[in-house]
Amino acid sequence: MEKDLIEYIAKSLVDDPSQVQVSIVEGEKSTILELRVADSDIGKVIGKHGRIAKSIRTVLQAAGARSGKHTVLEILD
Repeated sequence: MEKDLIEYIAKSLVDDPSQVQVSIVEGEKSTILELRVADSDIGKVIGKHGRIAKSIRTVLQAAGARSGKHTVLEILD
């Protein structure tokens, strides 16, 4: 569910939605979602001073609270 949410938000923000990739790395206590976008769209996902990235992480934590697992978003170059 969280993967679909992050993918939807990222595709809404970027110019090239076909380049959006979200992969999941499962850990014992946490789940890491790795977000990759086109190089030209990195700034759109991060935002000024990281505000958009922080907002996406806040929404992700709220969605992940239902499952009881800690969820982390990493935006990769």
